[in-house]
Amino acid sequence: MLWIKSLHIVFVTSWFAGLFYLPRIFVNLAMVPEGSSAEHARLILMANKLYRFMTILAVPAVGFGLWLWLYYGIGLRGLNGWMHTKLFLVVLALGYHHSCGRLLKKFQSAPNNYASHRSHIWYRWYNELPVLLLLAIVILVVLKPF
Repeated sequence: MLWIKSLHIVFVTSWFAGLFYLPRIFVNLAMVPEGSSAEHARLILMANKLYRFMTILAVPAVGFGLWLWLYYGIGLRGLNGWMHTKLFLVVLALGYHHSCGRLLKKFQSAPNNYASHRSHIWYRWYNELPVLLLLAIVILVVLKPF
């Protein structure tokens, strides 16, 4: 099971690296000057490739996590509230991943128009959400506070 745990950690780390960086590309997209279509196209290409890669990484991250959860049975008998909280945070991370995909589609469909609805500052704050999720998840797994 240590191999499965190791693979889970590697895939989660890789997936979250993408969750950290994709919104940073959104910050750059929101700052693209009007009429700079080459820069916009380059950033969209980068974001598309990263989003596809992140999605591929999320599948084994969640899959190995489920495998470990079912193997060890943590929280299946009503105890270990930390695990239920962690699972909720993982669902939030998956929702964040999905919302990144929706934002990317909006940037693709309306170049420079969608950015006017939200400033680059909003995307900077949006960029911090996965950091908070990962911090909470790691604290729950290591400390098992409840």
